[in-house]
Amino acid sequence: MDRTMKRGLREKLGDDLRFFRSWLGKPKLVGSVVPTSWTMAQRMASVIDPNSTLPILELGPGTGITTRAIIARGIDPKRIVSVEYSPEFCAKLRADFPSVEFIEGDALNLAKTLGPHAATTFDCVISSLPLLYFPMEQRIALVEDVLNRIPAGRPMLQFTYGWKPSVPRGRGNYTVEYLDMIFRNIPPAQLWLYRRPAKG
Repeated sequence: MDRTMKRGLREKLGDDLRFFRSWLGKPKLVGSVVPTSWTMAQRMASVIDPNSTLPILELGPGTGITTRAIIARGIDPKRIVSVEYSPEFCAKLRADFPSVEFIEGDALNLAKTLGPHAATTFDCVISSLPLLYFPMEQRIALVEDVLNRIPAGRPMLQFTYGWKPSVPRGRGNYTVEYLDMIFRNIPPAQLWLYRRPAKG
């Protein structure tokens, strides 16, 4: 094993350990014992339009695996605005991705957390938030808020470890579309797309 592979393995183990410690301390905020797999991160990033000039909003980047997949999709890191609740994760993310704008704060209160980006229109939203841990009213409010920040027809992607979408159909002005089931993730996860119906 060469030095590059050894360094990559050490970094991966360090991220996994950091993620597990955070889960032990605040399981409701982290949502899983292990980070998202690369396979799932790539599938999540696949909904981004690489030809759009609008920024991308990422919610709950954790250790940064999905951030990395967004960049691998061809997105300029300077176009990514990412909201992370954990100060520890946020510090590590800023060191790993210095060109990405990471905002430490509560994704359930974006009007306050986004600060100068509160009025920004984003291309889409990639969310890794553990929504199943929050009351349904908060989940619905988040989806409605997020969809007001992206063009009609563009998606908010949300994954869940449950068998149903974490925000159900028929509870607001949005559509819910099943995207994929990622078995190469621990645990397996489902991906769902929320959209504001396009006019005309």
